[in-house]
Amino acid sequence: MPPRRVDAVIARGTVFRLAAAMLDYPLAETQQVLEQGRLSQALNAAMQALGEAPWPELPASSDLCALEVGYMATFAHGRHGKPRVPLVASAYEPLLAGETPGSFMLNVQAFYRHFGLKAATDDEGHIDEPDHLVTMLEFCALLCHLEEQAASKQRDASPYQRALRDFMARYLIPLLSALRTRLAGEGDPGLDAGLAYLVQRLPDWASGQRHRLENQVGPCPAPGASRHTASTEPQNLWD
Repeated sequence: MPPRRVDAVIARGTVFRLAAAMLDYPLAETQQVLEQGRLSQALNAAMQALGEAPWPELPASSDLCALEVGYMATFAHGRHGKPRVPLVASAYEPLLAGETPGSFMLNVQAFYRHFGLKAATDDEGHIDEPDHLVTMLEFCALLCHLEEQAASKQRDASPYQRALRDFMARYLIPLLSALRTRLAGEGDPGLDAGLAYLVQRLPDWASGQRHRLENQVGPCPAPGASRHTASTEPQNLWD
């Protein structure tokens, strides 16, 4: 793989990793990187490496309390005890495409199991939420890391490229699009401007990355062409 393409893989993984960190529950470190402009700087560098439009500098929340309040009002609280903008795919009925939530999540987990990942326990992550946006973004970052490792060792990186292409097409991009649409319909719940912009821009960016992968390893299979059921392991889907 040419060095320029490896740099693009690293940049793609950086966007996924930063997006996961920023859309997880905010910590003091989250407020710091927003206040200091480090998030926009890192994302801007990654976007430039990918040939994308610059990432703007946006005003940060006034303090950690304001950041937390806006995050909770958007992603945790809402009408009748339900979040205004859920971060889990199974909360959006159109994304289930007729599947039960349990079957849908088992299909998402099948991707993780194929690459040796298991559910988090205790406070390690989003327990029993394989369809949580943060979990999905972290998985995509992992696939980019595996692709980079394969390329650096002169091994075939296409299995990771195809897996990322398929995962984004089936699960990540639909969820990102649903989040953007839902957030746009909620007015102004007080979400940090940088996080709101992240939600707004990620769907188009991810779609562009999917198209790049399709140019490299071929188009994503048509819906149902190679879709696995909840009771089957996705062995040999990408290898």
